[in-house]
Amino acid sequence: MTKRKNILVTGGTGFIGSTLTQYLVGQGYHVTVLTRTSQEGRNNLDQIDFVSSLNTIRNSDWYGIVNLAGEPLNKVRWSVRQKEKIINSRVTLTCRINDWIRDLQVPPEILISGSAVGWYGHWDDECLDEDSHNREGFSNELCGAWESAAFEAADLVSRICIIRLGIVLGSHGGSLPAMLLPAKLGLGGPMSNGSQWWSWIHIADTVRSIAMLLKNGQANGVFNLTAPTPVTQKTFATTLGKQLNRSAILPLPGLIIKLMMGEFAEEVLLNGQRVLPKKLLDAGFEFNYPNLPDALSQLL
Repeated sequence: MTKRKNILVTGGTGFIGSTLTQYLVGQGYHVTVLTRTSQEGRNNLDQIDFVSSLNTIRNSDWYGIVNLAGEPLNKVRWSVRQKEKIINSRVTLTCRINDWIRDLQVPPEILISGSAVGWYGHWDDECLDEDSHNREGFSNELCGAWESAAFEAADLVSRICIIRLGIVLGSHGGSLPAMLLPAKLGLGGPMSNGSQWWSWIHIADTVRSIAMLLKNGQANGVFNLTAPTPVTQKTFATTLGKQLNRSAILPLPGLIIKLMMGEFAEEVLLNGQRVLPKKLLDAGFEFNYPNLPDALSQLL
């Protein structure tokens, strides 16, 4: 790795991004966060700057970019307009980043850009890795558009890493806090029949794997950021219930979930993918939390 230590992070005030920026500072990087307002998410760390526009960034001594920003998937009920907004929020910013890189005198070495395991589409029990094919659907359309925009920078930087994120588990963000209340009330049973696969990863392993991709000069291409032990939703619910000393028997009918959350439920909650992190493991990454019981125990 070069001696350059400047990292630009988009989405750096969100759940994953804020944890990542703190971790990268601990690894000796100087982090600049691109956010909607320069006041958002400020802290007392001298190694983190906040900017509201790429045009305000003058220096060109960049080692890498981590692009995580995008409209939240579950912010409002999906409509045609909202789905366009979800896609455009990711693609438009990524294209702006590409234009910004072109104007730099010295380009960064690496661009790490977000995506999700939804790229693979809906599958049953088949194990999927980075060489697997995809199936059509909105999640695939979204992730495909985001990845394609990132790969437009292939002639601008030395390395591009696309990170297909699974369900990121953390105690202060992501989906886990929303699961806790119904689980504590004994309502955290299977969603529909619970046979859909959930590919998950602990937030600590998420940021550690991103840092590894930054540092590893051989890392390039698509990487699944998921733990090596995906589980069915029913197993997830049962495991969470055990951690909380609550039963997880009462099912939540799929029809009710669809009425509550619309197409988001169909795309994300009631269908899934059994995804394995083959390339991360091949690169020598060691998970701190490879198993769900250990991950939940630490977080709870």
